[in-house]
Amino acid sequence: MQRDIAEVFNAQPHRRQFLQAAGMAALGYSASGWVPQLAHALTADPKRRRHCIVLWMSGGPSQLDTFDLKPGHANGGEFKEIDTSVSGLRFSEHMPRLAAQASQLAILRGLSTKEGDHGRGTYLMRTGHVPGGPVRYPAIGAAVAKELGSDDADLPQYISVAPYQQFNQAAFGAGFLGPRYAPAVVDEQRRANPGEAEAYADLRFGNLVPAGGTNGQVADRVALWREFEGGFLTAHRAAVAQAHETIYQRTLRMMNSSAAGAFDLASEPTKVRDRYGPGVFGQGCLLARRLIEQGVSTVEVNLGDFIGPTSNWDTHQNNFTTVKDLSARLDAGWSALLEDLAERGLLESTTILWMGEFGRTPTINAMGGRDHFPNAWSCVLAGGGIRGGQVYGRTSDDGMTVEDGKVAVGDVLTTLCVALGIDPKQQNISEMGRPIAIAEGEPIQGVLA
Repeated sequence: MQRDIAEVFNAQPHRRQFLQAAGMAALGYSASGWVPQLAHALTADPKRRRHCIVLWMSGGPSQLDTFDLKPGHANGGEFKEIDTSVSGLRFSEHMPRLAAQASQLAILRGLSTKEGDHGRGTYLMRTGHVPGGPVRYPAIGAAVAKELGSDDADLPQYISVAPYQQFNQAAFGAGFLGPRYAPAVVDEQRRANPGEAEAYADLRFGNLVPAGGTNGQVADRVALWREFEGGFLTAHRAAVAQAHETIYQRTLRMMNSSAAGAFDLASEPTKVRDRYGPGVFGQGCLLARRLIEQGVSTVEVNLGDFIGPTSNWDTHQNNFTTVKDLSARLDAGWSALLEDLAERGLLESTTILWMGEFGRTPTINAMGGRDHFPNAWSCVLAGGGIRGGQVYGRTSDDGMTVEDGKVAVGDVLTTLCVALGIDPKQQNISEMGRPIAIAEGEPIQGVLA
């Protein structure tokens, strides 16, 4: 191997990028002057690369305490509404930075499903299909990465940051698309050490930590592996063996690429890291921005890991304390992500979907919590292909029913595909030989740009 693995993961930003930035500064240009023109040029280019970011909220976030408050009603709870940058659109008081970015967001308040169980709801929302039966449906991230990604890319085209998979592991994979389209998982390395809770989250590929040895020793190991693998592949031409070979080749390519420097969050200024927030979600959003800059097609960032008392959205008790804490993390990470993508001219080519497995009950239980509620809840779309600054759908004054703009999960995923420039009816062949569309529903024309 030409470069030491640790060196690759500690790489500084690409020299050409540095020279470009230095050259612009020397000429007296500021980012505010030329970035909008660059963004316009990128948007007008039909061949521009598209990107998808899924912000997954484990546990099921409360719609009534985030994007669909009910002030003045007994179900409304203790949070107040605040104005946003869009007239008439109001959010929770605990998301002020997102409120300032409201012109980028399309709030879907009429989402309605039938799965109130964590495992089943997780599978439904992430694949578009109810669990059960012989078909292993792919997560929507894997399906869109297959369409948007490039086989020539140096980095994996579907990267998942800190996924909480315990509810339903099958909902996080590539299903019948196979391991070639499975996500590369980046995880927090210090979760079990509470003494480091205040430090920045340490996000790394847990299974790619260097095993030690000199460059020459590592090169010898790779040569030996290639010798064994080559012989095996000659005798075994099955799809599984080919997929295994593809994954290893992509891993080696990534470790020898300057693009792997995207994982080095320490190269970012402290004020940038602080703006995203120090936790897993905030630093995950920062990593998502850096990966999108390097051409990764699909990134997923999770908020909710069930480790601490206020660490996830499953708020059967102490709903308001927990949601306040989670909203602060969501507000910092997501708003910084929107700002940075827009400044770099990447928001118009990046579509963002925010969702969990279901909503929470409008009624507040005896423990100050809200329970599972799939009947009438919210998700949010933003970025490229989306007409932001609006609410689509309306729930009743008590939040119990959808009164207008009712949509199903298939409609949401179909809309995401259209916004990304993907034909949702594009079919893949399942392991049962059955053609299956990427998403099955109707695009929500009102939120498409």
